[in-house]
Amino acid sequence: MVVLALEALFVLAALVGVGLVSVPAALILGGVAGVVACERAAAEAKQQRRAAAERGEGRAR
Repeated sequence: MVVLALEALFVLAALVGVGLVSVPAALILGGVAGVVACERAAAEAKQQRRAAAERGEGRAR
């Protein structure tokens, strides 16, 4: 949990730094970072569902 908070803080600091130079670039990078975060969360959820199904804890199909 601490590592996730540090990662978010680092990304936020980097976006602020880019925003000081170019606001449009910061908005684009923020959007890309958001998409990457959503993809990572979706992949993690998919992996957890797959592991649960292998253990027999998944829903019946």
